[in-house]
Amino acid sequence: MPPRITTLTLNPTIDLASEAETVHPVRKIRTRAERQDPGGGGVNVARVVRELGGDTLAVILAGGVTGRFLEQLLDEAGVPRHTVPIQGRTRISQTVLERSTGLEYRFVAEGPEVSASEWGAALEAVRHLEDGWLVASGSLPLGVPADFYARLAAQVTARGVRVVLDTSGDALRLALEQGGLEMVKPSLGEFEKALGRKLPDHAAQEAAAMEVVRSGKVRLLAVTLGSEGALLARAEGPLRLPALPVEVRGAVGAGDSFVAAMTMALADGRSPDDAFAWGVAAGAAAVSQAGTAHPAREDVAKLRGKVAIPMGQAA
Repeated sequence: MPPRITTLTLNPTIDLASEAETVHPVRKIRTRAERQDPGGGGVNVARVVRELGGDTLAVILAGGVTGRFLEQLLDEAGVPRHTVPIQGRTRISQTVLERSTGLEYRFVAEGPEVSASEWGAALEAVRHLEDGWLVASGSLPLGVPADFYARLAAQVTARGVRVVLDTSGDALRLALEQGGLEMVKPSLGEFEKALGRKLPDHAAQEAAAMEVVRSGKVRLLAVTLGSEGALLARAEGPLRLPALPVEVRGAVGAGDSFVAAMTMALADGRSPDDAFAWGVAAGAAAVSQAGTAHPAREDVAKLRGKVAIPMGQAA
């Protein structure tokens, strides 16, 4: 059995998703195809790992009646969880797909403020992990210091845990400076922001990604590029894979699906290149489904068969 993949979500959310024919200002908008999903970076990763047949535990901060609803949604999805209680109410976010244009409107709530004792309890909740994998994913709530993920990595990597990080801003920059990370998965925009400069072309993107990997701070750096696919920096050099052609029905949680499948493949002992291809397949499967991070196992496997790794780039 592959090792357990534990996920940590400091700012989870209840994701409301629906469709409307046209989105207008002021006027009442009738929606249909409503759904509620447990959301937030690590929550999404845990759900996809569970769907793909992996062993997972979702560690979440949750509070208020919305926090209890989040727990109920996770329980209904069969995702094992450990809750760190907080005083604030868990946030609710909303996505509306405009059918007439295919445009997606996403309203993401800021979320509650977390006290020092509460985020300290989150660190304590994963302090005793040994071996295995920890995926720290998502934004930091109000009140949590920007170096939280850097502290987390220093704490658990000393015990042999492999850390995968998917975040942005100062949290990403400080964690990269700390180092000791197995994998980091920013979007291109998040990567540029962490570096403090634009990466206008393939050559600049690859050079910057390889610079981070060769610094020894992270073993694998996967940069998602939206419709242009994804870039993987590993010791052997950069590898690019194009996006798979699928009908897009929703983008919420696509990056988390990528992280889940790639981490699962790495934990299963697959090569970084093969794991990267599984990530691309899962991301494509996710965007072809409505709701948050809903790739079906059979769809991911089918799409993986369509991902070809260029021979000249294979490690």
